[in-house]
Amino acid sequence: MITLTGLVLLLISPAVGSFLGVLVDRLPRGEDVVRQPSACRGCGQKIPARDLVPLLSYLLLRGRARCCGAKIPPLLPLLEAGAFLVALLMLLLAQSDLHMLFGTLYLWLLLALLASDATVMRLPDPLTAALLLVGLALAWEDPYRSLPAALLAALGAAAVFWGIRIAYFFLRGREGLGLGDVKLIGGIAAGLGAAQTPLAVLVAALLALGFAAAQALWRQTPPSATTALPFGSFLCLGAALVWCISL
Repeated sequence: MITLTGLVLLLISPAVGSFLGVLVDRLPRGEDVVRQPSACRGCGQKIPARDLVPLLSYLLLRGRARCCGAKIPPLLPLLEAGAFLVALLMLLLAQSDLHMLFGTLYLWLLLALLASDATVMRLPDPLTAALLLVGLALAWEDPYRSLPAALLAALGAAAVFWGIRIAYFFLRGREGLGLGDVKLIGGIAAGLGAAQTPLAVLVAALLALGFAAAQALWRQTPPSATTALPFGSFLCLGAALVWCISL
């Protein structure tokens, strides 16, 4: 049955996806995400409200800004559609209204972090901090988990990634794992728990290897150890898959 919580989440999800697009675009630039009005990146002109309707405006404008014809990043409608699909998925899988709320927030944040790392290779602190809080809320809501255990899982996972980061730098003399990934895995572990976090990391590693291989085949160049990959994006995808399968 569709509850009021599920209906509200479905209705607001495209707007949430639009706001996630604002976060992904502005947080890495250090810009205000609340008071600063939406403006065209091409000419700087303020975007009117009629052009801010999630999904519909992009389709009506055919992916071009009304003011100057600049191309609207396709990431924006993808986030809007993705946020809707997340809400729909949780409506089908959630075990209670509270579980639906926290689970949807958790997946929305993973979606935003995935997009941010994939586009600019940055994992903004406000998003990773929010993921940690929502992950702890999921543990608090789950009768089979405890808040202290979730916090320990988050700290343990972050410590392991921190150790890998230091060891890689010591052996190779260059950064192989970003500090954002260390913070990200803490939020992931808080939501998944200590038992499922290694599986999410394994899935992320396999996805990253598959992507690197496909990229090498496409470019017809052998993969290089110095090629930068948005591993945070694969971590987000792996965590989302493991979490959904475990429901």
